[in-house]
Amino acid sequence: MLGIVEVDGGTAEESWADHGGDDSRQPSIEKQTLYWNSFNTSREQVQGEVSHRQARVVADWLCRLGRDDLHILEVGCGGGWLAPTLLPFGEVTANDLADEVLDRAAKRHPEVTFVPGDVMDIALDPGSFDVVVSLEVLSHVENQAEFVDRLATLIRPGGQLMLATQNRPVLTKYNDIPPAEEGQLRRWVDADELGALLEPAYHVLELFSVTPVSNRGFMRVVNSRKVSAPIRVVVGDRLDRLKERMGLGWTLMCLAERKTDALLGDRSAV
Repeated sequence: MLGIVEVDGGTAEESWADHGGDDSRQPSIEKQTLYWNSFNTSREQVQGEVSHRQARVVADWLCRLGRDDLHILEVGCGGGWLAPTLLPFGEVTANDLADEVLDRAAKRHPEVTFVPGDVMDIALDPGSFDVVVSLEVLSHVENQAEFVDRLATLIRPGGQLMLATQNRPVLTKYNDIPPAEEGQLRRWVDADELGALLEPAYHVLELFSVTPVSNRGFMRVVNSRKVSAPIRVVVGDRLDRLKERMGLGWTLMCLAERKTDALLGDRSAV
């Protein structure tokens, strides 16, 4: 029987075991744009459990800052679904490769400045953002080290990066994931790799997993609604939070502060 889980914020039937989430193909930006326009069209206003949990974590982090005048950049905004979560905290600029999707998002959220294109190349003023938010983008870029360094150049010293990315051990050990499609880069990381990737430019303040999701093996049973529902009646969400602390969540959530003496420059992809 085929399992159903959320993949990159969407849902997909699982029928193929991915090889570590590492796809060596390097599609052109044009092909990537075509892919993300197609992908995001199906989920411009509807998200699943994984995305909603990420949004709640980001909202909590923003609340802690206690400000409503932040300059916020969201990188990889898709159809702009996160905008209502971000707008109470300040001025929002949102970027994505999916230019056609952004045209429609701009009509739904005219108070957001939408900027289409590759964040590595578009013109944005260095150090102009207090917060950069990026959900499930890291695994889809050609050079992850250059990507996080680029984000660091856009964050003022002492500003924050709020990042979510797929948790490779959970996806490869406990889930069957379909292969990457044409135009889709895919390279997942684990928590140690993510920490090492960020270390030159950021102080990592928090790094944890969220949303235990499985469709394969023993963890499929452990995370099933049939097993989890009666347990939640007794202990609430404490079991889920325990699994998240054990690193068994689908998503890695990372809060990092941009170093004042950040070491930026060319690095080999981690």
